Amino acid sequence: MSVVIWIAVAIAGVFVVSLYNSLVNVKNAVSKAWANIDVLLKQRHDELPKLVDTCKQYMLHEQSTLEKVIQARARVADARVAQNMGALGAAEGALRSGLGNLLALVESYPELKANEQFLHLQSRITGLENAIADRREFYNESVNINNVRVEEFPELLIARWFNFKRFELLQFAAEELKDVDIGQRFGA
Repeated sequence: MSVVIWIAVAIAGVFVVSLYNSLVNVKNAVSKAWANIDVLLKQRHDELPKLVDTCKQYMLHEQSTLEKVIQARARVADARVAQNMGALGAAEGALRSGLGNLLALVESYPELKANEQFLHLQSRITGLENAIADRREFYNESVNINNVRVEEFPELLIARWFNFKRFELLQFAAEELKDVDIGQRFGA
């Protein structure tokens, strides 16, 4: 009889260790996904001042638009460092809106549109924006898997016992999901 009890304890132990290791893998996948976004946000953070400086040379009458981009960039940086997904989503919305307005205003400045440095920066930032969107999707999928796992039984017991937590999805403001009104951006 004691052999049966020891076998049952060993099986239960292997089961608990297996669940624990699985939860660790899921948690680390979320951290890895966030690290990928963080790198891209940092790269974009470093490129935006160059874009704004290039635009300043040509857009003397558009200082408020440039200031909005700079302020939004600072809010994104603060939220990124704090890993506050709610604030990051809102700040990203403001930054994307400011960049959209800035790029729409560029249409009024043919010399700027033809500037090689501006074209390079615009292309680089567009590429980073696309990569951020892709990584955001991967991050949210990783968060979803983690959140489901820490709520499912029997993982729920292990998650509570070892203090595994839910993560917050990275969501953008509702206005960011709407179609862009090109006419409004060009003042039509």
